[in-house]
Amino acid sequence: MAKTAFVTGATGFVGLNLVEALRQQGWDVIALHRSSSDLSVLDRFPGVGRVVGDITDARSLKNLIPRHVDCVFHVAGNTSLWGRVQVEQTKVNVRGTRNVVRAALEAGAKRFVHTSSIVAYGLHGGTITEDTPTRGSAVPINYIRSKALSEREVRKGISSGLRAVILNPANMIGRYDTGSWARMFRLVKQGRLPAMPPGGGSFCHVSEVAVAMIAAAERGQVGHNYLLGGAQASYVGFANAIADALGLRRRYVALHPGVLKAYARLEEWIAPMFGREPDITLDAVALLAQNFYCHSRKAQKELGYRPRPLEEMVQDCRDWMRSAGLL
Repeated sequence: MAKTAFVTGATGFVGLNLVEALRQQGWDVIALHRSSSDLSVLDRFPGVGRVVGDITDARSLKNLIPRHVDCVFHVAGNTSLWGRVQVEQTKVNVRGTRNVVRAALEAGAKRFVHTSSIVAYGLHGGTITEDTPTRGSAVPINYIRSKALSEREVRKGISSGLRAVILNPANMIGRYDTGSWARMFRLVKQGRLPAMPPGGGSFCHVSEVAVAMIAAAERGQVGHNYLLGGAQASYVGFANAIADALGLRRRYVALHPGVLKAYARLEEWIAPMFGREPDITLDAVALLAQNFYCHSRKAQKELGYRPRPLEEMVQDCRDWMRSAGLL
């Protein structure tokens, strides 16, 4: 008998990669999406069931999750680094997680896999492991704070009997990305990226993250976190790798965060006048000025997680963006 997965955020960057991997491994999939979601990519995967709901509205989730479903994969989340959307971000990341956890408990889900982020551990300034103290809830950057608080909601569910596993990916690169690191590809291509903050981080291939999520459902330890990193690079090095992949003879440098914050303030003021999001925000500068490196040894040993080289990730994202007409 095929296993059944209930997936939130199924039309997003990570969700689409997960749905694709689940179908390749023979799982039946029920994809949750909002009525306004773009289903064009999801429609390419045959045999995927769809249900309409909104994780921020607990009533809309009632009876959507099948009884004793094999796993609820909670992928939906708001990753914006723009202060203007922090109220909505908290609503999605914290209240939304609370609602999905409660719905999974009511349905008697056999497993629950929560997609968090390494930023939930807070600003440590070095390399973290699963044993690093979690202090993201005290960070003023709302994205970090909301991801830490969403993990707290999952742990409340675990105390009520939810068999949950938490995955903490680093910077994810790969196919189906339209609004995350893919934005940097477009900025590099258009010559609109002036410089980078001086930080760095670990990078992971989103398709490998999706495979690790399925492994977590099948054999991850309940109540445990798994960090998913791999290639390590400065953000300057990452921008230069993008330029190389695009065939551009362009080299970026690190600027002091104070200089970039001045530019970010200007962008946050001007961009809404033209009906677009800022190219760079104050929170993005603050985050990318930090070092977010992690070890993935636990995930490699217990989940079979496979890190990939940075150049391979960048090329895969570039190839997909070109095929989708985004470059």
